[in-house]
Amino acid sequence: MSETLSDRPEATRKPSPHSQVNLSADTDPVPRPGWGATLRVYLEAPTLRMLLLGFSAGLPLLLVFGTLSFWLREAGIDRTTIGYLSWVGLAYGFKWVWAPLVDRLPIPLLTRLLGRRRSWLLLSQAVIMTALVGMALTDPKQALLPVVWCALAVAFASATQDIALDAFRIESADTRRQAALAAAYQTGYRVAMIWAGAGVLWIAARAEIAQAGSYQHGAWQTAYLVMAASMLVGVVTVLFSPEPAARALTPARNAAEWLRSALIEPFADFLRRYGKQAALILALIAVYRISDVVMGIMANPFYVDMGYTKDEVAAVTKIYGVIMTLVGAFAGGALAMRFGVMKVLMLGAILSAASNLLFAWLGSRGHDVNGLVFVISADNLSSGIASAAFIAYLSSLTNVNYSATQYALFSSMMLLLPKLLAGYSGKYVDAFGYTHFFTATALLGLPVLLLVWLASRMKSPSGP
Repeated sequence: MSETLSDRPEATRKPSPHSQVNLSADTDPVPRPGWGATLRVYLEAPTLRMLLLGFSAGLPLLLVFGTLSFWLREAGIDRTTIGYLSWVGLAYGFKWVWAPLVDRLPIPLLTRLLGRRRSWLLLSQAVIMTALVGMALTDPKQALLPVVWCALAVAFASATQDIALDAFRIESADTRRQAALAAAYQTGYRVAMIWAGAGVLWIAARAEIAQAGSYQHGAWQTAYLVMAASMLVGVVTVLFSPEPAARALTPARNAAEWLRSALIEPFADFLRRYGKQAALILALIAVYRISDVVMGIMANPFYVDMGYTKDEVAAVTKIYGVIMTLVGAFAGGALAMRFGVMKVLMLGAILSAASNLLFAWLGSRGHDVNGLVFVISADNLSSGIASAAFIAYLSSLTNVNYSATQYALFSSMMLLLPKLLAGYSGKYVDAFGYTHFFTATALLGLPVLLLVWLASRMKSPSGP
């Protein structure tokens, strides 16, 4: 087995100090690895750790979004209120605001014991577990506000975990292995989404007492307590993982200097390295996933309107669909290592836009389970390929001295514009129907192809 990056002396890691790929044409003097060496990277310790930490990152998301909405609706909460509660997700869109603190601020005692990255990971995981227990012990039918506050705590802590985990991943391996780490992360993330989606419903259904009514808080309480306990996967992984090689931070003489180094310097560093190219990169980040995100908001209403049952949707989209995403993530990671990130980034953009047209086709067939399986297969496979390549691309843009802050900015930017536009998706469907809507979301992907092509022609920035 090839040498694991976490065990390699810091002086031999490449590149340094900027973790980035050649953005022009993926040319690299290092010979391409064979397929055997390429696939063996998935058995290395950093990759396996990222698989488990990806599970920890993916678990909270649905528990404060889709799954929570199901629970609240069953408890009799009106749809308008449930819609307002979706703004809990703004914590993920603005995590860059406190990312500098996670990047540079030590936690008393905990950082000395575990290191900068692991201490923030463990703290955020503890808050997630505590808040999930709080949600489990509160009946929203009797008192909604405590559930809302706990959900906010879960979202905030989950976003913080994402910040620390992205930095941990970027600093745990060199550039050529980032695609594999991204694929492992996506795998763990998607498995957690199955558990937090279909798994919660399965547990709650089996915890119900026969003939005790359609809504039983005890069943949901059991399910959410199991989810809180499931966060132990991430906790144990953090405790048994090595801290990435520490990088010396110049001590600040005063508060103003600390704010400059923590808040301003990470963004200034990106602008210095990329100059005029920064605008193109930021534009690509802002719109790369726009087709998927805007279409995804109307996916569940579409399934309901087409007459698909809950069992059909759960089996095909929540389980089978996630498996196809995993296949796509592994394929995307392997292809990126073999042929370069930019080529796979273009492939992912083409497939993501084209797969939306399949939903337009499915809308013309009514209730067709076989058609649903085919469309979900193509769409989720495309999404997995695009996600793995995009994460690797974002990782390549960061300076490892500011990895948490810069990556948080990038990953926040990729959601803000699509989420804003997606808010109007329901009105568009009401006015023009599903076929026009899915076609329009596919057309949103055309500018992305141009931006990827322009980015692939960029020259790599020079070092410091």
